[in-house]
Parts: sequence; C-alpha cells; structure tokens
Amino acid sequence: MVLLGTIVNAMCIIIGSLLGRLLHRIPEKMKGTVMHAIGLAVIVLGLQMGIKSEHFLIVILSLVFGAIIGEALALEDKLNQLGYWLEKKIGAKGQGNISEGFVNSTLIFVVGAMAIIGALDSGIRGDHNVLFTKAIIDGFTALILTTTLGIGVIFSAMPVLIYQGIIAIFATQIDRIVPNDLMNSFIVEMTSTGGIMIVAIGLNITGLIKIRVANLLPGILVVAIIVTLIYFYQILII
Repeated sequence: MVLLGTIVNAMCIIIGSLLGRLLHRIPEKMKGTVMHAIGLAVIVLGLQMGIKSEHFLIVILSLVFGAIIGEALALEDKLNQLGYWLEKKIGAKGQGNISEGFVNSTLIFVVGAMAIIGALDSGIRGDHNVLFTKAIIDGFTALILTTTLGIGVIFSAMPVLIYQGIIAIFATQIDRIVPNDLMNSFIVEMTSTGGIMIVAIGLNITGLIKIRVANLLPGILVVAIIVTLIYFYQILII
C-alpha cells in the first residue's frame, strides 16, 4: 500500500495531539521551558541538515528567490488565515492559539528531508521505514507542541497527509521520469535549504525572533528548478 507510511504518520500526529490535549494542565513556567527546549532541539536539527549542501550557492539563491515569491504570494498570511478560520469554527477558548499551533507544527512536520525521502521510498520501493520513524518522532513532537501551542497542532495532520501522499503517488512513476543523479542532487540541496527553514522555525519557537518561514517555502521549488538547470547544462557541455 503506497500511502501506508503517510497514513501512519498522520495518525501519530493526531494521537500525539490528543494525548497532549489531555496533558494541557502543565504549569506555564514548565510549558515555557519545554517550548524553549523544543526550539533549541529544532535549531540543532536544522543546523545538521543545513550543512549537507554540496553547492551552498544553490541554497542561498533558492532561499532568496523563494522568499521573494513567498512574500509576493503572502503564503504566511494565507496559512494564518486558514488557522484563524479553524479557530472560529471550533473556538479557541482554553485551547491555545490554533493558528499558531497549526502553522508552526505544519512547517515542522512538512519541511524536512524525512518527509520527502520517506514518501519517495514508499512510492519507489514500497519501503515505509523512514516514514514510520518520522511518525514516531512527529507523534511525540505533536504531544509536546499541543501542551504549549494548543489543539491547533492536530490540524497539521491534514497537510502532512496531502503533501506526503502526493509525493508517494508521484514517486511510483518518478524513476521513469527523473534521472537518479538529478534526484540525489535535489535531495541533498533540498535537505540543506529545508534545514535552514527549520532553524528559522526553531528561532520562532524560542521567541527570539519572528521569521515568516512559510514565505520561504517556495525555495524548495526553486531548488528543484536550479538543480535541474545545472544537471542538463552539465550534460550539454560534456
């Protein structure tokens, strides 16, 4: 079943969020400290991913042009509007900021190499181990995030399901379309670009700064375009 890993991942986020909701009566000071701890851990994870680039200029260009596109499209505002809409539908009284929980958790669960690599493995090889591992990590992360950011975290399961599901389904045919060298290069540069975005998420979680991370997301698409252009340019000059 191509979508098994993705479905398990989404379910773990939902279960983790529900458990986190049951544990919401944690003292505010403890929540603040836990939130800072999560933010620091996310920053370290992002730094580990960020240094994997083989051509850091690609990462810089992708982030710059991605930011321009994201700001022009106001992606952060649109994500927040969706969060506010959810807030109005179910009510936010005593449940934390649903918009903040939805946006931050969605970015944490979606932006990263494991989401793409795991979905590709599910589609190409029918191997769900990467997504199963990600599901466990995301479940525990959702639990902690829900105790601090509120029930809005649970809604991030839907973008994860759609995003990873589309990649997994597409991956069933990707090996017939995309050369292996091109795919490997994309994964490396995407991992680095996504890692820097994750660092930004960690900084947001700690409260040190407010970066509109969602507006950087088009950078992933820019990575794919730049890597593809370089790949075919190298073929032409050989």
